[in-house]
Amino acid sequence: MMNRLATLFLTAILAGFALIIVPGLAASFITSTAIANLLIAVGAIAVIVFAVALLYLAVRALLRKEWT
Repeated sequence: MMNRLATLFLTAILAGFALIIVPGLAASFITSTAIANLLIAVGAIAVIVFAVALLYLAVRALLRKEWT
């Protein structure tokens, strides 16, 4: 169960990075800077939140010795 949750969090972090990169790659399609800034902000928040959640799972597993 813990590995599936960690994989889900890693996927969410990658999705956050994708949201950060998309406005730069699709600059010609996204004409509004407000939409581009919103995508960057949402991506940054997603990366931060899920990175903290992943660190919490790692520390909890380390303290409970669940890695074996």
